[in-house]
Amino acid sequence: MSKTMLDPAKKILPGSTIGVLGGGQLGRMMALAGRHMGYRFVTLDPTPDSPCGQVADSQITAAYDDVDAAKKLAELSDVITYEFENVDAAVTGLLMSESYVPQGSNLLYTTQHRLREKRAIEAAGVKVAPYEEITSVEGLREAVARLGLPSVLKTATGGYDGKGQWVIRTLDEIDAAYETLSKAKTELVLEQFVRFDQEISVIAARNPRGEVKVFPAAENVHVDNILHVSIVPPRTNPDILQKAERLAVQIAESMQVVGLIAVEMFVTPEGELYVNELAPRPHNSGHYTMEACKTSQFEQHIRAICNLPLGSTELMSPVVMVNVLGEHVQPLLDWLKRQESEAEGVAVKVHLYGKREAKHKRKMGHVNVLADSVEKALEWIEQTSIWKTKE
Repeated sequence: MSKTMLDPAKKILPGSTIGVLGGGQLGRMMALAGRHMGYRFVTLDPTPDSPCGQVADSQITAAYDDVDAAKKLAELSDVITYEFENVDAAVTGLLMSESYVPQGSNLLYTTQHRLREKRAIEAAGVKVAPYEEITSVEGLREAVARLGLPSVLKTATGGYDGKGQWVIRTLDEIDAAYETLSKAKTELVLEQFVRFDQEISVIAARNPRGEVKVFPAAENVHVDNILHVSIVPPRTNPDILQKAERLAVQIAESMQVVGLIAVEMFVTPEGELYVNELAPRPHNSGHYTMEACKTSQFEQHIRAICNLPLGSTELMSPVVMVNVLGEHVQPLLDWLKRQESEAEGVAVKVHLYGKREAKHKRKMGHVNVLADSVEKALEWIEQTSIWKTKE
């Protein structure tokens, strides 16, 4: 019998142990936030000395589909969460029967698959770009004729940071796109290319009692399909931002989210909003909250899954979050070595994730730059030359 029966009155109090499925940087920052509150942590990850394992009380080093390891995680935990969505659904089901997983498996099942996710977003009354399921190269040709060019062919599962997708710009690319992506042995989806002025995201939190709070929207700029900077407040119409926050609440309530849900959206030149994708966990574009908001996204996630009152999401300072990839680590360390004082009116907060190998394009950390204005923060980022290597 499942132990994951949501009780709106049940609270997981500090002193309890939180199990984290996944040992990456999101789990690491989750554990650091929860430790301040008095929680203990155990993580399950196949990589020894994982970023989360370095700061948790213990790490179970095993594959994500290792049933015995999952049972051990359940035995050691009072509540279990996950730090990324591509986890084994069967293991998640086992954990729900053996332990308390307030996020449940339905949200994971939905957001692991682009088609299911799009249908759930539409069911919440929110727009997504026109799309079609693709099962053959002939079907792809017909869908391209209906949706037009350019269109984006994506794998239904497994894609991230630009992987598992192909922007089809000419009819000559159809065969190659289908042949390449069909090798993933998963369903494919074709999306109409949405011409947009900006990409923004809103992170909403919801606890089992149904309390919902949203963080201020972030404007996101990508380089090579990887998030480069998140700018808060965004440089856009406040009415659009308010609408984006309302849409995030609609999705959180419709999908009965527990924990966090990150909602990524396109803003068209006409001011329309289209949801691009969801992430049922803390999100890269929410790292700015660690110093710029009264409650960080990581503390809020802990509060939500433990059914504590949600914290204030008020923004205390303009901020720009800039990702540190493998090629930026040494320039950042060199800059830190040279600096003897901070620039006037700028507070620089460095977060490195404890990963052993600084691979090119691999997320190794981030920097939150708090300033009087986002323009001043962006100017600081440009002047340091740390991120020049992104080109």
